[in-house]
Amino acid sequence: MTEAVQPYDPNPAPPPLKRPVVVWDLVLTIVLLVLMVGAALVASFLSFFLAFASDSCGASSVCDYDRIATGMLVAMIGPLIVGLFALVAAVIVLVLKRIAFWIPIVGIVLIAAVFVGAVALTASGVQPVSS
Repeated sequence: MTEAVQPYDPNPAPPPLKRPVVVWDLVLTIVLLVLMVGAALVASFLSFFLAFASDSCGASSVCDYDRIATGMLVAMIGPLIVGLFALVAAVIVLVLKRIAFWIPIVGIVLIAAVFVGAVALTASGVQPVSS
């Protein structure tokens, strides 16, 4: 058996370049991820105060307790889920050595949006009685 001999190439292709680590992006992403996790924990903690929405129930308001409970549950769990997804996405993008600082920023905005939506859902469960 004879093997095919490769001809000499005077201009060989350079080896594929690996992406360099972008240090400023890595540091900024880590700082923003810490802030995002803190925002998710604060939003989840603040959800316990939504129980006070039912204080006026009975005397001056008609309340939908299931809607109030659903809003509290969304405010409690929603920010944590959004934060977890953003954390995983940021780690994956960092491993691929791509720019990732924007992911925790989007995560913080989505955490705030989920919490505000849950507060609105909770508040919609309390209907004042017109005299």
